[in-house]
Amino acid sequence: MENYITIIGGGLAGSEAAYQIARQGIKVKLYEMKPIKFSPAHSNKNLAEIVCSNSFKSNLLTNACGLLKEELRRLDSLLIRIADETSVPAGQALAVDREIFSKRVTEELEKNPLIEIIHEEVTNIKKIAKEGIVIIATGPLTSEGLAKQIAKITGEDKLYFYDAAAPIVSKESINFDIAFYGDRYSQEKKKEETIEEWKERLANQEKEEQSYINLPMDKEEYEEFWKELVEAEVVTLHEFEKREIFEGCMPIEIMAKRGIDTLRFGPLKPVGFDDPRTAKRPYALVQLRQDDKQASMYNLVGFQTNLKYGEQKRIFSKIPGLENAEFVKYGVMHRNTYINSTKLLDETYNLKSNNNIYFAGQITGVEGYVESISSGMVAALNAIKNFEKGVFGDGVKKHPADKVVFSENTVIGALAKYISTPNKKFQPMNANFGILPELEGKKIKDKKQRYQKLAERSLLEFDKK
Repeated sequence: MENYITIIGGGLAGSEAAYQIARQGIKVKLYEMKPIKFSPAHSNKNLAEIVCSNSFKSNLLTNACGLLKEELRRLDSLLIRIADETSVPAGQALAVDREIFSKRVTEELEKNPLIEIIHEEVTNIKKIAKEGIVIIATGPLTSEGLAKQIAKITGEDKLYFYDAAAPIVSKESINFDIAFYGDRYSQEKKKEETIEEWKERLANQEKEEQSYINLPMDKEEYEEFWKELVEAEVVTLHEFEKREIFEGCMPIEIMAKRGIDTLRFGPLKPVGFDDPRTAKRPYALVQLRQDDKQASMYNLVGFQTNLKYGEQKRIFSKIPGLENAEFVKYGVMHRNTYINSTKLLDETYNLKSNNNIYFAGQITGVEGYVESISSGMVAALNAIKNFEKGVFGDGVKKHPADKVVFSENTVIGALAKYISTPNKKFQPMNANFGILPELEGKKIKDKKQRYQKLAERSLLEFDKK
């Protein structure tokens, strides 16, 4: 047996796993193919690169992802701690400066004497797993060579879904004769307010709250935008002929084709806003969210897209307020890979057929940044148990070690149970309260109160430990 644990992949899950293992005094060999080789979506040489949105979603305990973050904080998650430290204003959400976040994670792991970072692509998992414990955390853009190895090890065909990232614009190029700052509902005119009082309140709020920029549209503007969007030219790739688009990250042009009003009830819903120019609710509204610490860049919320770059510039510039927009980064769409975890993994993210192999991150079918960090945490804690017990076998489970299994009443545990429970229609899953067991006793009809009780039950599990 080797005297270290191997981790393949230095993304969110792999980085968290490396930290958790090293803090228990165990050596780690962390393989990351960047900067020798980059995936189609990666460009930053640092570990834990954030590719899509810079948002880690809500911090509220009445939101499942907010509760998951709090659970991870109680387990001393390195990545959630650094996310908190590198956060940018985003209302009730936790959003980070992606460059600073990745840099800080990299520095933290590089300075740890127990972690050896090796920049090369791994293509022989069998050899590594025969000699010791390995956590495969190569993410949804696993290289082709490694994906073939995983397919051989798991005995399963690869599954695919497709993910998309939204474009980012510079704040200075936004037209603030049209755009205005503010969160949903705080911008509506109250019944008792005069127009003058309402506008004064908005002006004061804009000085304090700059995490969201709003772009209102009237009916004519919206319908012109919608028509151009559904007729736009998209990037065509051969594999996309058979694609399965994950509903949680639907490209905006696909969503638009589902009906002229689909966007107005989705990412462009105007509910909670009044247009400062008219004091009336707009017909539709585009939101931009702060993307960096300096508030110099904003991403278009819900605008994940597979449009060609030229089409993005042409069509998104038709949005009132973005007529002269400078696009810092265009949206992209790329292949995501995940294994059929419900057949292959147990609730510790351990391969059922091999005690030495764990998986972590989006390749397991957990979907989202925080969810990936959670899987890296669970896989690491269990790999540590196996390492300390000296429980190995040459590819066969013989003497299972003690397991670290989180209660299904927690989001961490519910996610682990979801990906390890047989399901013929298995799809990637975000943190949500629907995967947690119902509360005992009389059902609480008010959703917010019910979620609060679910959060209290979850955190009580951590208080017991």
